[in-house]
Amino acid sequence: MKIYKNYNITVIGAGHVGLVTAACFSELGNKVICVDNDKNKISKLNKLIMPFYEPDLEKLVLKNFKKRLFFSNSLDYGIRNSQIIFIAVGTPPKEDGSSDLSAIEIISREIALKLNSYKLIVEKSTVPVQTGQKIKETILRYKKNNVEFDIASNPEFLREGSAVYDFFNPDRIVVGTDSKKAKEILKNLYAPLKSKIIITDINTAEIIKHASNSFLAAKISFINAVARICDLAGANVKDVAYALGLDKRIGKYFLDAGIGYGGFCFPKDLEAFLYISKKLG
Repeated sequence: MKIYKNYNITVIGAGHVGLVTAACFSELGNKVICVDNDKNKISKLNKLIMPFYEPDLEKLVLKNFKKRLFFSNSLDYGIRNSQIIFIAVGTPPKEDGSSDLSAIEIISREIALKLNSYKLIVEKSTVPVQTGQKIKETILRYKKNNVEFDIASNPEFLREGSAVYDFFNPDRIVVGTDSKKAKEILKNLYAPLKSKIIITDINTAEIIKHASNSFLAAKISFINAVARICDLAGANVKDVAYALGLDKRIGKYFLDAGIGYGGFCFPKDLEAFLYISKKLG
């Protein structure tokens, strides 16, 4: 039986992405501290009260709590007691469509001030391209010693309702970094999943996440446009979608005609991607 290397990990943010990520990494044998500034949420988690429902998540938390999974309000504690720091905080949309990165900026500053040993700082949040570079610049500006650190982008592709399954059964794992050391750490961390790992640079990894969600939103919008044509022409959109899905170049997923895409992530990420595109010219 192969023995995989385990790490001390801090996940900043106990929202949907952060809590699932923390619980799943602890299940793989890592020691994980999940940090959030919401004292009520952390208090409930320490009483094993889940802040939301996600299939199999509570089971993982109950299994690993106080063994390999810990919850804390102390960012200082999380930073000082980890090798890898995942940033999984919210990046809500502003009125102009851009992402609000204020939480990431504050966290980057705090990490810089509390660096006590080598850290690999990893973006999990969906962020605009070049955010990784901004995190690096912020840490370089505020850090008080010569401790080394690396930055990486590792976007999540979790679906609400199947997030735990998606974590353990990913279509691909995207790692963006310019550091050989960071690349090896993340390859080792994800090795138990035996999934395809795409290694690229940080900017490309950030774009991959936005491009993926934008493409899926476009696919949903397309089949809904086809559905309207089918209604007018007296055609069966389900048969059209089925036939389209059999084409390997297209694929069968996200071809269900309906009310359109919604939720929080798709509209937010598509709006942010459009803002990025306009900003870049």
